[in-house]
Amino acid sequence: MDRLNKRSVLGIISIMLLVSFCMSPQFQNIYSIPPTLRMIEGEPAVFTVSFPLTIAVPQEFEQVVKLNPDMTPYSLSRPVAVEPFRRGKTNVEIKLLGLIPLRTVEVDVLPPIKLYPGGHSIGVVLRSQGVIIVGHSPVKNQRGDLILPAKDAGVMVGDVILSMNGTPIKSDYQVAEIIDSSGKQHSQVDVMIKRQEKRLHFSLKPIHDSETQRYRIGLYVRDSAAGVGTLTFFDDKTQTYGALGHVITDNDTNQPIDCDEGKIVMATVSGIHHGKRGQPGEKIGVFIEEDQIIGDIQKNTNFGIYGKLTNHINHQLYPEALPVASMSQVQPGPAQMLTVIDGETIEPFGIEIQKINLQDSPEGKGLVIQVTDQRLLEKTGGIVQGMSGSPIIQNGKIVGSVTHVFVHDPSKGYGCFMDWMLMESGLIPKKPQQTAKRLFSFAYKHNIA
Repeated sequence: MDRLNKRSVLGIISIMLLVSFCMSPQFQNIYSIPPTLRMIEGEPAVFTVSFPLTIAVPQEFEQVVKLNPDMTPYSLSRPVAVEPFRRGKTNVEIKLLGLIPLRTVEVDVLPPIKLYPGGHSIGVVLRSQGVIIVGHSPVKNQRGDLILPAKDAGVMVGDVILSMNGTPIKSDYQVAEIIDSSGKQHSQVDVMIKRQEKRLHFSLKPIHDSETQRYRIGLYVRDSAAGVGTLTFFDDKTQTYGALGHVITDNDTNQPIDCDEGKIVMATVSGIHHGKRGQPGEKIGVFIEEDQIIGDIQKNTNFGIYGKLTNHINHQLYPEALPVASMSQVQPGPAQMLTVIDGETIEPFGIEIQKINLQDSPEGKGLVIQVTDQRLLEKTGGIVQGMSGSPIIQNGKIVGSVTHVFVHDPSKGYGCFMDWMLMESGLIPKKPQQTAKRLFSFAYKHNIA
């Protein structure tokens, strides 16, 4: 009986120890490391492994990565540097007491990448694929009744009109003309709608509006977006650029804008709306010359806009390209962001990287940052709209970009890792299952149909 009681006590103690260990910071730190990690050749990443955990690289993979020689198996707490030597893939194993496997991290070693940091203010003009429905507008018929033909037929705000009567739609003006022309001919309008991933057809009868003296179907639509953002990086070899760091969405529907065509131009900052708690600030930007295009827009993605430069860009602070850091190299602590707050002058401003969320799949909130530069805080209140895409520099490397401001505290915000932006640009291979974070909206024009 005593023997059974002892076994029960030992079992309970063992379970308690196991649960305590699983809840310990050491265990949680290990499981915060994503199962797949990208590293840059020749640039070590440092992890803290505490007793009773050990880290090891299988012998057959030691030509790809090695551990620093100072690491001892059972030190109570020691930083361990994983040092990549050449491109390839390997596994790093984390074990309990050097015996029980707890986690295996696949390491993908990439060749060194050097890019020019941005910081330039750019004007962005984006034309959507089709036109976006941003609202319903009542039509007053000849009897004075207010009716909503499109809404009553099931057309919704956020839908995108791709074609009308078989004609691809490029502008809001085109929509209004086709509807009016069909109404004058007493015929219905065949409308093909994109709703998320679906294609829907509607047959709508235009109604003569007694107020506008035109035939309408009761919709507000728009076809383009324009605003000011910040260039993140560019590659002088391929002329590839990335900017903004997050997707451009429609201001009313909060839906991403499918990019049909677009352009970027140089912009100047003429003023700042100071940010404060609950009211994010904003750069007041002006396009320098809208006809002087410096690049096209080929993609509007979850991690910014991308395309090719058509004109050469100079960098006032960095005449030479900088190395790019993978997320495993980013460290909490001081850093700089490059942005423009007056005219066209790019300036470095001090920030602190307060939190790093290592991510296995692309997501926009990998970094939590805080502005520490007193001049920037006095001038803007911290992070303001228009700073999205401002590159973050740490230890002489480009580590990410500013993407979002905390509404309750403008001195803080989010940043995204360069890993995800490089994948979207095509400069490194893309990982599957990207996730969307819609963090940005522009001002638009709209038309009535």
